[in-house]
Amino acid sequence: MSSEKDKSFSDSTSERTIKLVKEYYESYGVKEWQRLVKDAYHKLEFDTTMYFLGKYLPRKGLVLDAGGGPGRYTIELAKQGYDVILLDLTPKLLEIARRRIKREKVQDKVKQIIEGSVDNLSMFPDESFDAVMCLGGVLSHLVDKKRRQKAILELKRVAKKEAPIFISVIGRLHLPVGWLFLWGEAGHAEFLMPHVDKLMKTGDYYGGYGFAPAHFYLPEELKGDCESAGLDVLELVGLEGLVTGHEKEVNKLARKRPDVWDKWKKMHLSVCTHPTSVGISEHMLIICKKQNL
Repeated sequence: MSSEKDKSFSDSTSERTIKLVKEYYESYGVKEWQRLVKDAYHKLEFDTTMYFLGKYLPRKGLVLDAGGGPGRYTIELAKQGYDVILLDLTPKLLEIARRRIKREKVQDKVKQIIEGSVDNLSMFPDESFDAVMCLGGVLSHLVDKKRRQKAILELKRVAKKEAPIFISVIGRLHLPVGWLFLWGEAGHAEFLMPHVDKLMKTGDYYGGYGFAPAHFYLPEELKGDCESAGLDVLELVGLEGLVTGHEKEVNKLARKRPDVWDKWKKMHLSVCTHPTSVGISEHMLIICKKQNL
């Protein structure tokens, strides 16, 4: 009887967090389209991701952009000649994607736009895609561990043999960096302090304070989850890496000394796979493929 109650509680909590995630991104709207290019700091996530997509994607084929929101990566890959299917939970973001896809004149390369969740890809047969992406922290927004595990298995299932699978999540160890700035502001420390120990221990945040519910990952946890699902891990990447949390400094340097910032970005690409860079990064990317059994 107790296990049934526990399961019912877990299911209701999971559904509540998914509802909050959907509401958050409905209200965020076009800001999610702008997020990855609004300044040098945020563009670092996009540019680093595109660099590693370029390194591992096949030369052509059908790509699933699972949880792709307003279609920033969908459009970029469509421009490069890939056929893409875009899936996302939030209707408002998909509507933005439709407008942007039309504006960029890549409708012929975007084969479908589907409302759905990354933990249920039942509309696709096994081994449908030449590459699979789940970027921007989508997996992190499945706070329930079983749903995250199911999502990884679904991403694996729909990928062809040898197809690369790209998953980015929100890192846990970047949180204390952000707290350094927040705790100096009135009211923030008082709210956060009671939750710090639990959040750092579990990584689970259930919403209610300025951000959608999320599970914040440790690198070894993400690697373990993917390996447990039967994936070979090819690379782990810190997308913001060593500048995590230093948004003002990055944007100031990029504005005043773009030549120096360009040199720094090249250095970033040479160190962003180092465990330290991955561990502290706000977002981390894992690149996998199915194990050869």
